[in-house]
Amino acid sequence: MISSVVRAPLLRHAVGIRAQSTWTQVKMGPPDAILGITEAFKRDTDPRKMNLGVGAYRTDAGSPFVLDSVTRAENQLLHEKLDKEYLPITGLPQFTRAAAQLAYGSSSPVLDRLAITQSISGTGALRIGGAFVQRFCEGTPTVYVPAPSWGNHKAVFGDCGLDVKPYRYYDAKTRGLDLDGMLEDLSNLPRGQIVLLHACAHNPTGVDPTPDQWARIQSVVEENGHVAFFDMAYQGFATGDTDRDAHALRTFVEAGRAPVVLAQSFAKNMGLYGERVGTFSVVGASRDERARLESQLKILVRPMYSNPPVHGARIAARVLTDPELRSLWLTEVKLMADRIIGMRVALRTRLEKLGSSVAWNHITDQIGMFCFTGLTAAQVDRLAQEFHIYLTRDGRVSMAGITSANVDYLAESIHAVTQ
Repeated sequence: MISSVVRAPLLRHAVGIRAQSTWTQVKMGPPDAILGITEAFKRDTDPRKMNLGVGAYRTDAGSPFVLDSVTRAENQLLHEKLDKEYLPITGLPQFTRAAAQLAYGSSSPVLDRLAITQSISGTGALRIGGAFVQRFCEGTPTVYVPAPSWGNHKAVFGDCGLDVKPYRYYDAKTRGLDLDGMLEDLSNLPRGQIVLLHACAHNPTGVDPTPDQWARIQSVVEENGHVAFFDMAYQGFATGDTDRDAHALRTFVEAGRAPVVLAQSFAKNMGLYGERVGTFSVVGASRDERARLESQLKILVRPMYSNPPVHGARIAARVLTDPELRSLWLTEVKLMADRIIGMRVALRTRLEKLGSSVAWNHITDQIGMFCFTGLTAAQVDRLAQEFHIYLTRDGRVSMAGITSANVDYLAESIHAVTQ
């Protein structure tokens, strides 16, 4: 037994070791903005409370939605008792092939020269893409993202060792697209930069270019030798039509003169949030180039995570390739999109009926999961403090959190803070 005389120095020595931890210099990181909103919402005990911060679809009852097509596909797979072996580095071929057809079009001539890899959803696709352009684009390109853009874009590309800078996109005065500013900025960039483009349902603004505007954007990107890096997280979820939502991507690809890469996610349009299902692809100039590109994608993926998870990819592949399940899925995608569009109409209509002096046409002009309301940070704070309604301080509302049961209360609350 150790005496108290001996034990005291030992304890002091142990405390000293802990005080000199290797990680002492590690600082507390800032809290995630969305997580903070969710935590405040959970603490709130008011029955009228609303969480309009989280970017996940909810039914009109406010519940998570597991698509019937997904459930049926999963049941089929469970019944088949498939193994759990490793996938190839670039993922499940049946999935990546079907995903490419969905994005680029089933008859697209680029499919034979498309290098594609399964990814850990859209974020993983962006991470692979960032590493790819950092390694293989000539010089030291910068990634230019729209102002504003999804908050994680800067973090993902920054962690790839890339500089990230904004280009003009959103016009706060019109609450629409600043096309002239966007085109001017893209024209004035040094040649050969990486231009991040939201394929549809721009996050966070909900402002998408028209087909004619996309054609002008494509011309400027092409003329200045830039690389078009598309982020497509909402195909089908924006308009309810997967082909229509792929128009921007296909416009660039069909022109065939600007380099195109794509990060694709199935989190929103299949509700596979937790399964982490996506792809990253590069349009090659030939089959030979495709082979070389794929070899380098494998080299990038291998030290990141070796190979992707299998279950979600099998679900997505089954939904996309089984005619009955695909038809059901397309119906469900349209159902989700239509509910969001319906909530936009309902919110705008109620605000206008309340006699608001603010123009609310942008609510229905915008599209997709998010609406950039134009609310100020002070107004957002009032919504939380006085009305128990939580959203990000830039005024972004997740339309999926609005239901037929709470839209009246939301409209009345917004009206109160904007008078």
